[in-house]
Amino acid sequence: MAVQAKTPSLHFSHTFHSPSPMLASLSLLFGTLRSTSMASKPQRIRKSLELTCKSNPNDSQQDYLIDAPESVGDGFSFSGGKYSDEPSQSDEWFKKGKMVRAHGVAGSGEKAKDPIFGLTMGVSSQTSADVFRWFCVESGSADKHPVILIHGFPSQAYSYRKVLPVLSKDYHAITFDWLGFGFSDKPQPGYGFDYTLGEYVSSLESLINELAISKVSLVVQGYFSPVVVKYALSHQEKLNNLILLNPPLTAKHANLPSTLSIFSNFLLGEIFAQDPLRASDKALTSCGPYKMKEDDAMVYRRPYLTSGSSGFALNAISRAMKKELKTYVEDMQMILTDKKWNVQTTVFWGQRDRWLNYDGVEDFCKDSNHKLVELPMAGHHVQEDRGEELGQLISKVISKRSQI
Repeated sequence: MAVQAKTPSLHFSHTFHSPSPMLASLSLLFGTLRSTSMASKPQRIRKSLELTCKSNPNDSQQDYLIDAPESVGDGFSFSGGKYSDEPSQSDEWFKKGKMVRAHGVAGSGEKAKDPIFGLTMGVSSQTSADVFRWFCVESGSADKHPVILIHGFPSQAYSYRKVLPVLSKDYHAITFDWLGFGFSDKPQPGYGFDYTLGEYVSSLESLINELAISKVSLVVQGYFSPVVVKYALSHQEKLNNLILLNPPLTAKHANLPSTLSIFSNFLLGEIFAQDPLRASDKALTSCGPYKMKEDDAMVYRRPYLTSGSSGFALNAISRAMKKELKTYVEDMQMILTDKKWNVQTTVFWGQRDRWLNYDGVEDFCKDSNHKLVELPMAGHHVQEDRGEELGQLISKVISKRSQI
């Protein structure tokens, strides 16, 4: 998926303030000298610079204030932040969802501080004091069988926007942002959540208990598949179906691609994780051949534009993945090939995946007696590339109306 970007035209507005008495004294000294030397010259009125963000030259001008209050947001700070007051795809998506409280916050409840300067972070980088908040979107009647759609790493619940309306015809479709992603809480590592894969397993259990009392079907994509399989091992009685979308199934899949592993590097990873284009655009578009609209790309960028906590979380989960992924992939292989595994499991594979090689996938599914459904026109993020088609295939698998 390549991004079709629109080049914004920008101009800046900022009011500069003297930060210390020393600078104020220097300013007074140079001001006196300047007034003496330029007394005969006509005075020019300085206009404050303004910043305007426009997606194209035909857009009406919108002032964009670098020093705007948090209530307005400025897009480059660690809180608030948006390009303009105009409605956006991100705003519309947020309206469709709700916050669900699940999984207790560990630790002392101390205010989170950034790991570089040790400064207390803004409100948007702080989590609730007791229970984490998860952003969830539901579609379809709550009386129908629940199907929970789980995004991969790094992504958001928004990736299932094309799948939801298809599934909602026959099921209660639910998707959510993992902690650290999208609109869900993004706790600073060391302040209640450290982004280990074990924590993701236990937090998923808490969330599913809040979302669904009855049996559920789970759909999970990419590198979070081993986490979900680990959860499923202890809750087989609760699962109707398990559907894996381009999961890391073989030993060759146990290492993150360079596009993602870069975020785990010391210092450099911390810097790159704060770059919206690197953290969202490149991470999403380097794994498949298809194009993503600018409006959709902006939804993925927004968390990184509005809070530094998104980058800190990405850095932390990248480190955890780099350290633990191999073990979790091996565990997933053993679980799925164990004769005691009683959950109907189906693997969907986008054959244009640039991160995970197809070699060994067919043999694994054959040996473990799991269904394999190939999508020749999809990449790693199957739900992005072939959303409606995927929704129809998932519906057929769960309903058992037809053989695939």
